[in-house]
Amino acid sequence: MKLNTSFKLNLIMACTTVALASMAQIANAEDEAISEYTLLDSIMQGKPMTSFRLRYEEVNQDGYQPANLIGTTTATPNNPTRNNQLKDAEAITLRSLVGWQSAPFHNFSFAGQVINVSKFKDDYNDSTNGTLINGVSNQRNNVQYAKIVDPDETDINQLFVDWTGIKNTRVRLGRQQINLDNVRFIGDIGFRQVMQVFDGVTALNKSIPDTEIYVGHIERVKQITTELRSDGALEIINAKYRISPTESLVGYGYFSGFSDLGLGRAWFGNAPLTGGGTKNGTANQNADQGNKVIGARLDGVHKIDDDWKALYTAEYAKQTNYNGGDSRIDAHYYKVGGGAAYGNFTLRGDQELLSSNNSDYAFQTPFGTNHLFQGWVDKFLATPLEGIQDTFITATYKYSDFLFFADYHVIKSDENFHTVGSGANTNGNKFGTEWNAAVTYNVNKNIMTKLEYGRFTEDDHYALTAANLPGATATTIANANRGRIRDTDKIWLTAMYTF
Repeated sequence: MKLNTSFKLNLIMACTTVALASMAQIANAEDEAISEYTLLDSIMQGKPMTSFRLRYEEVNQDGYQPANLIGTTTATPNNPTRNNQLKDAEAITLRSLVGWQSAPFHNFSFAGQVINVSKFKDDYNDSTNGTLINGVSNQRNNVQYAKIVDPDETDINQLFVDWTGIKNTRVRLGRQQINLDNVRFIGDIGFRQVMQVFDGVTALNKSIPDTEIYVGHIERVKQITTELRSDGALEIINAKYRISPTESLVGYGYFSGFSDLGLGRAWFGNAPLTGGGTKNGTANQNADQGNKVIGARLDGVHKIDDDWKALYTAEYAKQTNYNGGDSRIDAHYYKVGGGAAYGNFTLRGDQELLSSNNSDYAFQTPFGTNHLFQGWVDKFLATPLEGIQDTFITATYKYSDFLFFADYHVIKSDENFHTVGSGANTNGNKFGTEWNAAVTYNVNKNIMTKLEYGRFTEDDHYALTAANLPGATATTIANANRGRIRDTDKIWLTAMYTF
């Protein structure tokens, strides 16, 4: 179990206190007739939070193995096979979620859910070996493989109490999933077998007509690598006004005081905090990652007639440092797009920008479901220092119980970047292109199957170092090429049963 003893005790005490309070209400009514609705009834009339998801994933990726086996940059890289090519990865994993939420009882309901992720084929790097992402480690022997971030895990996935004692309001205390809007900024990363969950208190209020106000205070975040981050807090404010049932205007603010999300090098590069001529110097892992995002989003599907609908999105956000965060955190974000739907067919075009701050920092979304953006191949889970401009088209078609999906991305930078062999010049601006396709078949209300494919094709050769010198050794060539965002193919085959 990853959940530490202190937090377990806090949750147990909170749940026990609530339960005792509810029982006291019953005890005070001993002289009354026996209630027609008991605590046992509320449990029996609850709902399952149980599903089983089996997945096969294959990754074919060009590029070198990691330089280091531990979560720090050393003067002498310590992976003896660091100059070898990555091996293709294969994974077969089963995610089991087993849980139950009671029906309301005296305005309280209780929920608990356990997660287990088991590996049946383990020819992959699950990212818990300490390379690049974080310092936690339960796997050191698979760094020769491409990454599939599905570590084995057994833990409490959700454990919370809901209170609905105020009209049109729900307060939730404990470990919980959170998904807001299109999950760009706050999401549970549900695609991965180990999802992201949040420890804290949230409240949803619907007292104002056509309006939803969601606020939260989060003390800890459990990431998909199984790492638990607890050195700060996240404050959430999200207010949504529904223009119509399918159109909305949202204003939001996300204030993160987490100084270490394990993303220092991904956000600021591998250069020193001050000085340094390349991105391949002393690790920048300890830079403070506290930041705030304030923005607004307009999104909708507008009915034109019985056959045609208009699709539109316009969003802008600003990100700056917060609560001692590094001063380089200063960037902005926008997404604009639109399209049309005719019957069961939709087609739209969009552009998304995550801007760069003079190539020292780029807009980041550390709590979002980033797998759904810039394609599914996950080349840009963290935004490169030079930023991203993603222009893409998306088509979907629904036929009977089948859903077909395809998209195509042209992914460029916001500012030019160094390319391999360019010396001091920054002459690159196109990371590459990606296309994705999927077909989902809902066998019945309980069983879902899905086949997905994604392919990223490299364009300009993004470089970690500013030069690839003549007469370079195998080691220096590998270092110059190590930062390239390489050609990658991925395939997923998923079957899921939900109770």
